Amino acid sequence: MSAIYLDYNATTPIDPQVAEAMLPYVHGLYGNPSSGHSFGLEARKGVDAARGQVADLLGCGAEDLIFTSGGTEANNHAIKGVAFAHRNRGNHIITSSIEHPAVTEVCRYLEGLGFRVTYLPVDETGLVDVGQLERALTGETILVTIMHANNEVGSIQPIAEIAEASHRRGALVHTDCAQSVGKIPVKIGDLDVDLLSVAGHKLYAPKGIGALYIRPGVVLEKFMHGASHEQNRRAGTENVIEMVGLGVACQLIEENLSRYASHMREMRDRLESGLMEAAPALRINGHPEERLPNTSSISFKGVEADRVLSSLPTVAASAGAACHSDRVEVSHVLAAMGVPTDYAMGTLRFSTGRFTTRDEIERAVAEVAGEIRSLASTSPAHI
Repeated sequence: MSAIYLDYNATTPIDPQVAEAMLPYVHGLYGNPSSGHSFGLEARKGVDAARGQVADLLGCGAEDLIFTSGGTEANNHAIKGVAFAHRNRGNHIITSSIEHPAVTEVCRYLEGLGFRVTYLPVDETGLVDVGQLERALTGETILVTIMHANNEVGSIQPIAEIAEASHRRGALVHTDCAQSVGKIPVKIGDLDVDLLSVAGHKLYAPKGIGALYIRPGVVLEKFMHGASHEQNRRAGTENVIEMVGLGVACQLIEENLSRYASHMREMRDRLESGLMEAAPALRINGHPEERLPNTSSISFKGVEADRVLSSLPTVAASAGAACHSDRVEVSHVLAAMGVPTDYAMGTLRFSTGRFTTRDEIERAVAEVAGEIRSLASTSPAHI
């Protein structure tokens, strides 16, 4: 029986239309975009078209975007770039307690260099309180970096309100949109941020490509040094093949987002309703309304998530906790939300995608529910 992929938040397959668009740049259009001859000019056309496609999706100018190697580099460039370029006016950064390591590890690094970082708590639904943010802002705050949507529970942060409060105090705002682009509308004009990160492999483009939006006038210290590629902001010969892929992936989202989101939501809701009927002793984590349409973090009381997954080789999902003989390692997101340990230890994250089918959902519900019932009846909870 074929495997069921329900881990689209971890990575997505390359959309066939994206792969098709990339092929000419694999087989023939191999020129260096910086070269002045016909080979280079054809490659440059591909890069320029891709930048325009990403810009159209985000609602910004093409000149405001640089390509990166992915979301992690985009986050590093944004956070370190602001920190080092603006440390003469302040050394305070604000983030949340549920960020991806591509943000939290950057902040920890900067703390070691003398920067002060405030990690805002979240409520039981995974949302930051804008009032707490306002109280944390000081004249020394140079950057607020808070993700648009959480990768584990899908909760969507009030980024526009966060940006408004931060700008009143003179702080720049960065948001990691790795999980939100392609699932909900992401427009610069709506969010009003200064910096925004995109990860290609989360939106049906290849791994190894991403983008960073930089509001005009925002000064960043250079992250990659070398020649003057990417408007002299990010050195390195352009990854034309994957830039083209990211561009087409963004065009597909711009043209089909409503349909994609509707399908993902239907598949997620079918999964949740089926599991709630079959295994009622569960809780769904995240905000009940402000949540990504494809993301379902489900906690099953009294079982161990890693044991469930190891017993389900045909269902691909992610565990929210790792259970060892002497301890339970709960994800920092669930811990920050205050999910009780007896539930957190049995947390699975399912994430649907544009290729998820009803048959896959029905099979997944039957297999997961059966395993949950089996483990709950034979294994005591290890807390």
